[in-house]
Amino acid sequence: MALSWTMDKLGPICRSVEDCALVLDVIQEMALASRLPVPTAYVIPDSPPNAFATGRNPAHSVICVTQGLVDEMDREEMQGVIGHEMSHIADYDIRTMMMVAVLVGGIAMLSDFMVRLSFFGGGSRSRDSDNRDGGIIAILIIVLAVVAPVLSQVIAMAVSREREYLADASSVEFTRNPRALLRALQHIAQTESPLKEGTRGTAHLFIVSPLAATADDEGGFFANLLSTHPPLRKRIERLQAMLGAPAPVVPASDRA
Repeated sequence: MALSWTMDKLGPICRSVEDCALVLDVIQEMALASRLPVPTAYVIPDSPPNAFATGRNPAHSVICVTQGLVDEMDREEMQGVIGHEMSHIADYDIRTMMMVAVLVGGIAMLSDFMVRLSFFGGGSRSRDSDNRDGGIIAILIIVLAVVAPVLSQVIAMAVSREREYLADASSVEFTRNPRALLRALQHIAQTESPLKEGTRGTAHLFIVSPLAATADDEGGFFANLLSTHPPLRKRIERLQAMLGAPAPVVPASDRA
């Protein structure tokens, strides 16, 4: 019943029933592999291949793929992408990043409060020593107020990037096939057009940045430091290492 209801949702959007069936079949396969409920599926009518997952828990989760993903990727590549998104659902990454966002926002509000307090708070200072001490404290508060939000944002982006690496590894675990996600990311890396529906507020949800498919590879160290996604090149290299890792060398004394 759930699958037929989802098919009704997808039907008016997908270009063919076969497209809908492929998306639903792969989502069901990855749900079984991850031992999770089958998420509701949607398709974004946009041409660049991309996908994201959302939902407060596995029982209320959604996986959304673009029409470009359906049109351009074969079953193996789609399994790799859906496996990545199922990992985000299984690990409660949406909830984790929501808590991180609240923490970053709280630090920003606290730093703003401290700046205002340094300018308008405090009692009268009649002595020179009090003025000097008060000035030093005010400077320290201002420095901390400026540094704390930036540092918290850097930490939040580092958490986001690590969750992406973990989701890549979990996709390999669910599909039992490192080549699946590797081929999908290589395919996406060749796409230069940004997603029309992508915004900075939702960019962290997608499997790759929807603003520009290769932007995080070209922005340099500081741009990557504030990026929600690891460089696509590094993700591909990690998957290649999983696929082509050399066999361990067995000492001659242990050989039969």
